[in-house]
Amino acid sequence: MTVRVRLDDLRWRNRAAVIAAIRRARQPSRTEIVSATGLSHSTISAISSDLLAEGVLSEPKASEPLALKRGRPQVALCLNPLAATIVTVDLSLNALSAAVFDYAGGVLAEERLRLATQEISAQALVDEMIAMVRRLLGERSVGDPQPLRIVVAVQGVCDAAARSMLWSPITPHTDIGIADALEAALSIPTAVENDCNMIAYALRSHDPESYHDDFIAILLSHGIGMGMVLKGEIFTGTHSSGGEFGHMIHQPRGALCRCGRHGCVEAYAGNYAIWRNARMHCDGQMPNKEITDADVLALATIARMSEGPEREAFRKAGEALGFTLGSLFALIDPAPLAFVGVGASVFDLMEPSLRTALASTVGGQHANAITLTTETDEKPLIREGTAKRALDFIDRNVIATSNLAANTSRSSTSS
Repeated sequence: MTVRVRLDDLRWRNRAAVIAAIRRARQPSRTEIVSATGLSHSTISAISSDLLAEGVLSEPKASEPLALKRGRPQVALCLNPLAATIVTVDLSLNALSAAVFDYAGGVLAEERLRLATQEISAQALVDEMIAMVRRLLGERSVGDPQPLRIVVAVQGVCDAAARSMLWSPITPHTDIGIADALEAALSIPTAVENDCNMIAYALRSHDPESYHDDFIAILLSHGIGMGMVLKGEIFTGTHSSGGEFGHMIHQPRGALCRCGRHGCVEAYAGNYAIWRNARMHCDGQMPNKEITDADVLALATIARMSEGPEREAFRKAGEALGFTLGSLFALIDPAPLAFVGVGASVFDLMEPSLRTALASTVGGQHANAITLTTETDEKPLIREGTAKRALDFIDRNVIATSNLAANTSRSSTSS
């Protein structure tokens, strides 16, 4: 029994490694898979043959030999889009979107709608998600496989088990059991993830050279969020999704945040906070939830032309980010930073004060050496990261584990 368990575990690891290599490279040859995984040619040949027979992989019909070499031409392998489907859902302030993806990562159907997230009940939020997914699944072609997983990305704090939305500034309701509700209604395994964690997951996926073992993605939008990758893994807390950078305290008893507390970094660097300071309103004024990206871009245009309250508002935002990052880096050491969202479009107005503030902290002793990059649109990253999270899960836990017993039996018989 011990030998059988070890054989199954080894086969699972090898199958998962092959699938992951093909997903990264899209259409690698068997030789390239050998190089990427470190497995032998015979192992790759056996696994790829099994995966081709199972319909997980396919050989592109129009593929050309990958290189002019002696011997047999290299033939590409790719993921079979028909092998599986997954669903992503993105719940944000006053917006809901969902998409169905095939196994190769192609979009089969999608939908978006405006939703008054701060006004409707928790049950209504969940019902809207269920209804949208049902509509999308109703648009599938005949023969499309039933989705194997749903991943819901939400603004706010999720539990570490990826089942519930514990708290979010987009709704007054707490402890919403999204995964249980969707699974009960749709009979599809579901997980709930923090949207900024999904941004970090996407960055690591599409640019592994820049975003590798340790980096931080910071969302600069109406709110401030963070996704951290430490030692190659998405950081989560002991009970929650962790990384609530936007609600770390920048100034005790300071400006009013939309979370209801005072002095959060978001109360200085969020869209509504920049607008509030640019208009020289009181720090205690209720955050204006109607401030748009366009409003912030308009303020930036004015700030770039001359000194004034608009430029000072962006300076304060950068300062708040810099001091708070310094506190964070005092604990985990400096790491590359990716600023994402509309704030990345106006980052030139915040970066000088951010670097100055960061350099004045213990955690920012080497501030000038910290890499800062920008991505101006978070939505594609959230969707990409959510889809990749779902596909990686079924790669490892569904596809890689399928037919292991049959394969082990066949190998034992042949030996």
